[in-house]
Amino acid sequence: MTHPPFPFGPALLFCPADRPDRYAKAVERADAVILDLEDAVAEVAKSAARESLVANPLDPSRVIVRVNPASTPHLADDLAALRRTAYRTVMLAKCEGTADLVALEDFDVIALCETARGVLAAPEIASVPIVSALMWGAEDLVASLGGSSSRYPDGRYRDVARHARSQVLLAAGAHGVAAIDAVHLDLADADGLRAEAEDAAVLGFAATACVHPRQVEVVRAAYAPSPERLEWAQALLAEAAVREGDGVFAFRGQMVDAPLLQQAEAVVRRAGLQ
Repeated sequence: MTHPPFPFGPALLFCPADRPDRYAKAVERADAVILDLEDAVAEVAKSAARESLVANPLDPSRVIVRVNPASTPHLADDLAALRRTAYRTVMLAKCEGTADLVALEDFDVIALCETARGVLAAPEIASVPIVSALMWGAEDLVASLGGSSSRYPDGRYRDVARHARSQVLLAAGAHGVAAIDAVHLDLADADGLRAEAEDAAVLGFAATACVHPRQVEVVRAAYAPSPERLEWAQALLAEAAVREGDGVFAFRGQMVDAPLLQQAEAVVRRAGLQ
């Protein structure tokens, strides 16, 4: 099944849609900006946020618009505003099943699986042809469970959050769509963000969402392979080209087969060389 391509990343930066004064800076700093009509905008400001979205256009190839959940009365108004713009990539907040996507047939959709229902429905959501990516979210997930914290005091995710992250990544991979890693809310914890983004990159996430401009460079650096890893990948692929047709072979003391070659190709892609 063909899905829309996911051309964004690796650092996606949220920006409140009711703050048009921040639009240009956000899109300048990040690989793409997520103009947020949902959680970042108070109920009383949602109408004004939609008008700001329409009145302050950006390059649509670098913009994602997060719209309100299908369960709310705001979605229809969000989509009406979007149809007055050139933006065609939407992030559907709190997507909980394929029925939530019916109204979005004119758009490329990033489905945000951030509730218990959404995480469990991730495989079915990822199968819908208009979906280009899945994203997960820890805080709304824990809230949907009646919990109060997604992380241990040392900053590590609790097990249910780690499970949800894996579930969404697996669902995305199984259906050939991109996966986006959740935001890191502790702005002072650059080391924690770096570790999570590095883990996301090596596992196959396409991007990590950011909530502050200073997180962008941390994420970009984490997704870029080290010079040593890139040299290994390029050398391995060069050796494989020479040995084409040989099947399994030894390289620098390691047995190489098709999965390892695929991993090397992924490293080269992350470096922007493929």
